Amino acid sequence: MKADRVVIVGAGMGGLAAALELAHRGCAVTVVEAAAVPGGKMRRVETDLGPVDAGPTVFTMRGIFDALFETVGESLDEVVSLTPLAVLARHAWGEGPSLDLYADVERSADAIGSFAGAAGARGYRRFAADSHRIFDLLDARFMQAPRPSLVGLASGLGLSGLAIRPFETLWRALGSYFEDPRLHQLFGRYATYCGSSPFMAPATLMLVAHAEQAGVWTIRGGMQELARALAGLAAARGTQFRYGTAVESIMVENGTARGVRLAGGETIAADAVVWNGDAGALWRGLAGPAVARATPATDPQTRSLSAVTWCLAAKAAGFPLAFHNVFFSADYRAEFDAIMTRGCLPDRPTVYLCAQDRSDEGPPPTGPERLFCLVNAPPAADTGRPADEEIARCEATMMDCLRGAGLSLEITSRAVTGPRDFARLFPGTGGALYGMATHGAMASFRRPGSRTAIPRLYLAGGSVHPGPGVPMAAISGRLAARTVTEDLISRPVSIRTAMPGGMSTH
Repeated sequence: MKADRVVIVGAGMGGLAAALELAHRGCAVTVVEAAAVPGGKMRRVETDLGPVDAGPTVFTMRGIFDALFETVGESLDEVVSLTPLAVLARHAWGEGPSLDLYADVERSADAIGSFAGAAGARGYRRFAADSHRIFDLLDARFMQAPRPSLVGLASGLGLSGLAIRPFETLWRALGSYFEDPRLHQLFGRYATYCGSSPFMAPATLMLVAHAEQAGVWTIRGGMQELARALAGLAAARGTQFRYGTAVESIMVENGTARGVRLAGGETIAADAVVWNGDAGALWRGLAGPAVARATPATDPQTRSLSAVTWCLAAKAAGFPLAFHNVFFSADYRAEFDAIMTRGCLPDRPTVYLCAQDRSDEGPPPTGPERLFCLVNAPPAADTGRPADEEIARCEATMMDCLRGAGLSLEITSRAVTGPRDFARLFPGTGGALYGMATHGAMASFRRPGSRTAIPRLYLAGGSVHPGPGVPMAAISGRLAARTVTEDLISRPVSIRTAMPGGMSTH
């Protein structure tokens, strides 16, 4: 029997997970990727000191990947080298003391107690328990479910559904745990992991805190090694990768997706197509008019955060950097008002800094090291913002923020990426990095699922269910692979035999 042909557009995490599973199941898979390497947003940027992870910087929710690798008869630990982090992140507020969070809940509670008093430690223990409970309630029922609805989820959870707090904002909920405004700010930041504002996101996003608390790892060689590993395993199972190749359009015949047309005019026929680009790019017509109705239209006002990032080679002095560091602004509400309401970079941004040559153990670098800095930004690239001048001012205020905490940087090389750059890298997004923002109780249920309105056209990636982030995108790819398999197996075959009374399809 001839193998089913599947074309996957995009070698991001969702596309790679789908390719690996489908190839393992015997499909003839072709992955078409415009970039020169796999990974999508899991990209690297070169500096004087070598490549810097310029997207996701750590590995979490390893159980998702253990399950994926086991499904195809492989072991995660045999393919990539993982090192657990004891210090999840170091947090600073100007000249005051810094606060470390740890992979161990009690160690974090002790640190918070020393930093903010016994009430803060008690609040953290309650917060950790509740975020764990929310995660457990939603893991199988929502995150790994094909296409959940709020009604179905509420029915399945019963009275325990009240514990997920969908109608309360994260910022308001945090007030029930923490009186210290610094702790309020620290744990509110978890909304940004989904590209959202803590003042608009539901308290359900507390589950992100547990996902991180459950374990954070670094990958030897950087995060893109995970993408390379998945691509290698898929290739070993027959997947063909076409890098540096752009898709002009998705071909549709008789209302059904039948393959893709490449930018040079070449066509690749397929029995199914998986789109691993932004879902919004389809209705914007970036994959051709024939699939513009494949997904519902979305308002640009619902876009998630963008960012301005700096990949640096620099000598750091003063502040004792950990692998992950967060330097908070003095006014979080003003920061998100600037981004979400006024559509501009904040006057005083919170700065995330990943010191990629540091670890829990061993001395810090004595010379220049690789650093990745990020500030949140509005997803307004299609309006031409932020302009270069605004980004330059933001860099100056970012450096002021770092100096305010005692950190000085002697920079030898820099590479800056802003929303307009992200919009070019990821068409149809306006620079948004996480699909739609998770604002309001219904936001998570508005993300499209694997199936589209066009038969045999499927979706994967961070813009679709269950959401953004490396583990969530991997889940989306597995869900897409499952859906493709179900539909191809259940399709009628083309051999028809004359029978009394009409035609019968076997």
